Amino acid sequence: MRYISTRGQAPALSFEEVVLTGMASDGGLYVPEHVPELSQDELAAMAGLSYAEIAFRVMKPFVNGEIDDETFRGIVKEAYATFSHDAVVPLNQLDANHFLLELFHGPTLAFKDVALQLLGRILDHFLKKRGERAVIMGATSGDTGSAAIEGCRHCDNLDIFILHPHNRVSEVQRRQMTTVLADNVFNVAIEGNFDDAQAMVKASFADQDFLNGTRLVAVNSINWARIMAQIVYYVASAVALGAPQRKVSFCVPSANFGNVFAGYMAYRMGLPVERFVIATNANDILHRTLAANDFSKKELVATLAPSMDIVVSSNFERLLFEAYDRDGKAVDALLERFQAEPTALAEAPLSRLRKRFASHSVDDSTILEVIREAHHRTQEILDPHTATGYRAAERERGDESVPMITLATAHPAKFAEAVVKAGFPGVPLPPHMDDLLEREERYTVLPAELSAVQRFVAENRR
Repeated sequence: MRYISTRGQAPALSFEEVVLTGMASDGGLYVPEHVPELSQDELAAMAGLSYAEIAFRVMKPFVNGEIDDETFRGIVKEAYATFSHDAVVPLNQLDANHFLLELFHGPTLAFKDVALQLLGRILDHFLKKRGERAVIMGATSGDTGSAAIEGCRHCDNLDIFILHPHNRVSEVQRRQMTTVLADNVFNVAIEGNFDDAQAMVKASFADQDFLNGTRLVAVNSINWARIMAQIVYYVASAVALGAPQRKVSFCVPSANFGNVFAGYMAYRMGLPVERFVIATNANDILHRTLAANDFSKKELVATLAPSMDIVVSSNFERLLFEAYDRDGKAVDALLERFQAEPTALAEAPLSRLRKRFASHSVDDSTILEVIREAHHRTQEILDPHTATGYRAAERERGDESVPMITLATAHPAKFAEAVVKAGFPGVPLPPHMDDLLEREERYTVLPAELSAVQRFVAENRR
């Protein structure tokens, strides 16, 4: 298995190389040169297996023997032993044929844990094998940062620097990052928005001279291993509902698009998916692109679903690469136009996307309405991001005989402010976090300037 760039100009890499590299040298994102297939018999044989065993079987072709089976199976088991639910990602039935896939039972109560508990261990494995140390730089709109820190805080060979937009994440999200006082963890609050932070991380990967030879590693969804790990819960949930003998559909609250792309990879591997519904908040570039072919930047809107407050969906590039028949030059040209001016997709690629994807945008007032409505109908309290998915699933459901699986991306306690605005007294944090709001915090506020951030990283890495 080799991995190629979506821009077509970077060298193909092995799994180990792509995990340690993150972004391609031509500015693109890595994808598998060939998508491995799971036969109907292989999918059917996963019914009733543990999540860790399904994960091992789904991810093994992507690892391609670069971690021996015994070691890799042990890494996977150890990663998912950190989850508080024995099913790891349990399905919760909402109505006759609508299910909630609870992805929030990991250490930081968000779906990012599913990939990052695994990725930290894989990185440490490869670095130890090489006798190297590395620096992680990541940008977060809320959930990725805490999940990355929890996944890497015990890694011997990594220092981790997470950038978050100052005063633009929820208090619980911030404290889950800033109260981790490990020697290898550094939190940076950027005086700007998520896209400013993301742009600085990308610029740092493009020119790493400021680290004087130390390897820089990505743990956000730029890193292929994040996508690989997320493929698993699409397969596991679909098999639990009867795949491959029956089709399923998925609704995914979406911002940076990595989660949806993982689902698309599961489909490409052979999972029978009828459709993917993309749910967005008011920052709706994905919905506008699919519904009106409006592939353009709009000013960021601060919403009740802050983890989705993103102007540019980085991982959408991976899907564009597929839609444009893996023509890296065409993708590069499209994204160059996108940076300069409002643009549109060519008709053939857009038509391909519309055959498999639908979309729906939800504003703040609707988010509050959905939280109340879902509780009345199901007794479940949804976090604001999952609420966008709940509404989008109902509006774009399609064939009602096909099970719809909506991804619950975070525990509602992480977004208590929105829950209270919806009219509820709040949601208690789980026991292991009940003192979170009293813990000591440690973070550094920096201007949204690349030189200041890079200087801080260079001076504080061990």
